[in-house]
Amino acid sequence: MAGAMSGNLAIRLQKIHKEYGTKVAVEDLDHEVPRQTICGLLGPNGAGKTTTIRIILDIIGADRGRVEVLGSPLSDSTRNRVGYLPEERGLYPKMKVLELLVFLADLKGITRRLAAQRATAWLERLELGAWADKKVEELSRGMQQKVQFIGTVLHEPDLLILDEPFTGLDPLNVEILREIVTEERSRGATVLFSTHNMEQAERLCERVVMIKSARKVLDGTLMAIKRQAWLAGQRQILLALEGGNGFLEDRKLIDHIEPRGTHIAVALREGVEPQQLLEAAVRAGVIVNRFEVSEPSLHEIFVTRARE
Repeated sequence: MAGAMSGNLAIRLQKIHKEYGTKVAVEDLDHEVPRQTICGLLGPNGAGKTTTIRIILDIIGADRGRVEVLGSPLSDSTRNRVGYLPEERGLYPKMKVLELLVFLADLKGITRRLAAQRATAWLERLELGAWADKKVEELSRGMQQKVQFIGTVLHEPDLLILDEPFTGLDPLNVEILREIVTEERSRGATVLFSTHNMEQAERLCERVVMIKSARKVLDGTLMAIKRQAWLAGQRQILLALEGGNGFLEDRKLIDHIEPRGTHIAVALREGVEPQQLLEAAVRAGVIVNRFEVSEPSLHEIFVTRARE
């Protein structure tokens, strides 16, 4: 039964632990990523996300614990089924773009002819076709990042591991990358990516895991995590008002507020019900044009857990 369970998982971590001297980087981490899902690895800076990714890929070894990738411990054969985009980007600056991509695909067992065909198609899609015969060092930073992403997906891996993939990209290219990640999942791939971009994580992820100070503090489907936060009272009230908002300074009712252009997002203190806020607005004599109880965003859940 355990073997069948492992076969349904793209990644399985059991009690992974890593220390650097007196600093604990990852503490007894258990985590499972089912196949053909998109999972977000979240956490503040220094939480242990990149260390976890490097342990999964056997770039560094765990002090203890067990790692399975695509149903078994990582081996040479399974490495070729994984695509990895590191946080610290690195390309050969003197190589030509198409030449580099063919080289990277060749390392993963793809014939040079097929690699050239795929690379050319990808370059055209990402508006880099005119740069195929240019040296990497002639490209902008954002263009180089797109080239490295192409190198990550060129061999059509079963598992994609992307460390901060949206960093340095403009909004248009972030949207293009999001579409590609979704397409890769539809193709049958599993995607694990770390990010600080909660908006993109919320749009993309079916599952999330959050690490804080080397320990897992959140794990599950996005739907279940939001439901849990809602039941715990972590919800937002979206307000549009006329006549002043001085009543929002009442810290007995309100934890914090966030202006959002045409409306205000209000986070209530624990135990306060939305009706109490509405009654406070009525007593203050303001006109309430919008009063909407909204489920917590992933950003709000992230901030709350990071502050605990």
